[in-house]
Amino acid sequence: MGLHPKGFDLSLDRITRLLDRLGNPHRKLPPVVHVAGTNGKGSVTAFCRALLEAGGYSAHVHTSPHLVNWHERYRIGVAGGRGQLVDDAVFAEAVRRVAEANAGQHITVFEILTAVTFILFSEHPADAAIIEVGLGGRFDATNVISDPAVSVIMPISLDHQPYLGDRVELIAAEKAGIMKPGLPVVIGHQEYDAALDVLMSTAERLHCPSAVFGQDFMAHEEYGRLVYQDEYGLADLPLPRLPGRHQYANAAAAIRAVKAAGFTVTETMMEKAMNCVEWPGRLQRLSEGRLLSHAPLGAEIWVDGGHNPGAGEVIAEAMASFEERQPRPLFLIIGMINTKDPIGYFKAFTGLVEKVFCVPIRGSDAMIDPVILSNAAYDAGLVAEPMSTVGDALEAIKTALQPAALPPRILVGGSLYLVGDVLTDNGTPPK
Repeated sequence: MGLHPKGFDLSLDRITRLLDRLGNPHRKLPPVVHVAGTNGKGSVTAFCRALLEAGGYSAHVHTSPHLVNWHERYRIGVAGGRGQLVDDAVFAEAVRRVAEANAGQHITVFEILTAVTFILFSEHPADAAIIEVGLGGRFDATNVISDPAVSVIMPISLDHQPYLGDRVELIAAEKAGIMKPGLPVVIGHQEYDAALDVLMSTAERLHCPSAVFGQDFMAHEEYGRLVYQDEYGLADLPLPRLPGRHQYANAAAAIRAVKAAGFTVTETMMEKAMNCVEWPGRLQRLSEGRLLSHAPLGAEIWVDGGHNPGAGEVIAEAMASFEERQPRPLFLIIGMINTKDPIGYFKAFTGLVEKVFCVPIRGSDAMIDPVILSNAAYDAGLVAEPMSTVGDALEAIKTALQPAALPPRILVGGSLYLVGDVLTDNGTPPK
């Protein structure tokens, strides 16, 4: 981080040059599931991994950013078993090799880490590699992959506008850049018709066999079960372990993507995957750890790194569904960085929240000052107050509770960086 510029410098020139010096490891990968989108990338990646491992396949997984430790970005597939986060020594050696090949040339941290992905995944055998795009698609460093087994485009909404454009159709065009001529594409649930039109027209222009959520495959809840259907048939499955109705569409996209990638997917695999899928920091409930001692007795604490208006909407919907099943007063503890739209995020929670406590993000010079963030929450119609730490906010919730109130439901989020701080402080990093 000290040697290379922060942020993104969207181009494929530097990564192409670096990979050539490394012997082009990106051309020596197992079949790739390449995943782009504004929201849902991590969840569909988790579902794809769960499906493949449920069938006895080994799957490498690349995600970003990490929450606590850098090696979370790389999960190495293990034959017939659950993949493991890369060993620190193996990771460090790969970074050393990439730095040596780069020879001091201008390059971003993400490009270095992407080259590490290709080294690790090309030198460890596996049946598949699931690779998540960092930002956008067309000029993302991962887009040197020329022949993915399937490209997956998840929901698109406004985010990273300075890089990708200020309209959903412009952002969709950037995400569609991971599609490759004649190769399969799976398009997840899209809220905006303009985005869907761009994705479908791009797939048609490139002659990509495409499967679109709501047209070629779908999923819905029925009698407490998940019903999945595509052109191959119908499956009656348990609801996904990941909470929130939005996960039904994410699970469906993963099932269809793994099929499109050429793998056999049985109903037994699907059932096992729904029961064992995990994705830390996304509607993750904290049931143990150091921070719980600061919270009101019996409090229900959730963490989620969603940080844009689209994410706010699905998280708020999940909180509303929790309220329907078990009413509790809802409090938010939120920290955000200055590239996000806090008012758009907060508006999704109108009418659901008792109070918002805004906190700083440690070690980030891009964080929004808690006072300014509180004003944004106020502008969105919420009652808000700045606090110094998450622990202080949890203590303040005790004071804010009305006498004889039910134990509260608390959502900590607004940034994956804040979630990382919380998991660190709580002593429960991802494994």
